[in-house]
Order: sequence, then structure tokens, then C-alpha cells
Amino acid sequence: MTCAYIIVHSQISDPERFKQYMASAPAAVAAAGGEYLARGGRLAVLEGDWQPTRITLLRFPSFEQAQTFYDGELYRAARMLRLDATDRFDMIVTEGQPD
Repeated sequence: MTCAYIIVHSQISDPERFKQYMASAPAAVAAAGGEYLARGGRLAVLEGDWQPTRITLLRFPSFEQAQTFYDGELYRAARMLRLDATDRFDMIVTEGQPD
């Protein structure tokens, strides 16, 4: 089975409100079989002109489970907590290499 990764680039504008989102999102990730590989932390641009401020990386057992996470009721509720907490929030899902 081929796993999938969700990559998020965010720029936080309201840290207190974002903490509510950060407390809520892990349950939605776990419910869809996902796990955090990186959540914030130090980063460095190695090539190019992209200047991300915060990166989150999640792994799911399949592309479909990643999509289920995003579309699920738990994550919809978490997204509501994120409203007005970020100036930027970009999220993609990409399929990984076959096992």
C-alpha cells in the first residue's frame, strides 16, 4: 500500500487562538490513522526562494485516509478553531512511494 503525506505551510497571526487548533487537530489526525512527522520546529531553506515560516508534515496509510482526515467531522471542527489565527495556511496531500 502507498502512504500519503500532508504538507502544511502556515503563518500564525494569533498564537493563542492557534493553540486551540493545535490542541484539537491531533485527535482528527489519529482518527484517520495519521501521524505527525514534523510540527513546527526549526527549518532552513536549502534552495529556491520559498521562505516558509512554519511547516507541518503528516503521514497517513493511504491517500484516501489523508482525504478522509481532511473531510472528516473532527478536522472540520478543528479548522473552525483556526479561523483568524493564521495569515497563511497552505495544505497539500501527496502520494508517497509504494512500499
